[in-house]
Amino acid sequence: MENAYRPELWQNVFVLLGSSSAALIGLLFVATSLHLSEIVNNPVLRRRAFNNTSYLLIILVEALLVLFPQPMLILGAELVAINLLGLWFPLRFIYQFFEDKEGFRHGGGVFHRAVIFGASFMLGVAGGVVLIEHLSWGIYLVATSCIILVVRVVLTAWSIVLGVGQTEKQKK
Repeated sequence: MENAYRPELWQNVFVLLGSSSAALIGLLFVATSLHLSEIVNNPVLRRRAFNNTSYLLIILVEALLVLFPQPMLILGAELVAINLLGLWFPLRFIYQFFEDKEGFRHGGGVFHRAVIFGASFMLGVAGGVVLIEHLSWGIYLVATSCIILVVRVVLTAWSIVLGVGQTEKQKK
């Protein structure tokens, strides 16, 4: 039974991930509401704010799923499903890039963001599949995916702040 999934060993990690994503959702709402007109009027900033909120909600739900007492098979299936849902956002972003490269770049889109988010969600899918196979090391993949997402969301939030600052500067 050495390979048995032992959620108690991961409890603090996922409590931290869930708590930090919930706190960041709150901060994102406050920051967005303070500069609502700039974000609503700029489609790039609006998309980034929406995607960031969605990514943080996915991290929160993943943390909750890991913390729920449930069989590893069910947990793995849930993690695969939510990471596939999350993968839709960067795939849509990549599609938009290839559809209109010039407009994408002019709007401040950066291709590597989509690649990082996509790779992170694929890591989460892989972790879920490994858990379905009853291999406990899949939780490492899921935790790594969530950590990458949190870091990337914070960096993307910074780009939103810079975008709002540029918008305000242009108004003056």
